[in-house]
Amino acid sequence: MRVVREGPVTQQFRQQLNELGQQLEISAVPMMLLRESTPAELQRVFHEIAADRPDAIVVSDIPKLSAHSHLILEFVDRSRLPVMYPYRNYVEAGGLMAYASDLPELARRLADDVHQILNGAKPGEIPIYQPTKFEFLVNLKAAKTLGLTVPPSILARADEVIE
Repeated sequence: MRVVREGPVTQQFRQQLNELGQQLEISAVPMMLLRESTPAELQRVFHEIAADRPDAIVVSDIPKLSAHSHLILEFVDRSRLPVMYPYRNYVEAGGLMAYASDLPELARRLADDVHQILNGAKPGEIPIYQPTKFEFLVNLKAAKTLGLTVPPSILARADEVIE
């Protein structure tokens, strides 16, 4: 995948994913940046990744990708590649697995911040909230479609297993 612009966070993520892939003896490819947010660009990037036949794809949580979640799921379904997603809705729609922050909790925190600002608090004085609750979801139907057997140890760690 050709990336238009990589900042330090993107570079660090790629490096960590590469190191983890080496430890696990798999090739994992991040699906991160697009030149533009269009279905054609998404298809181009996905076909470029799929042509390399990595062992796994990791979809980033950037809004440009989230806006096209249905297309990502469609491309993945055709390619039959295992993918880790950033949000639960991907898994509920048929994706293999997700490790995601608790979005309702983040929304409550955001609403609380807005409430504080509307009551006179200065935004710079409100602490930044980092998610502390994450959920791991596994879709066994997707695993079966891909011909994968999910080990019991992975299923035991999952917060939710969709069958």
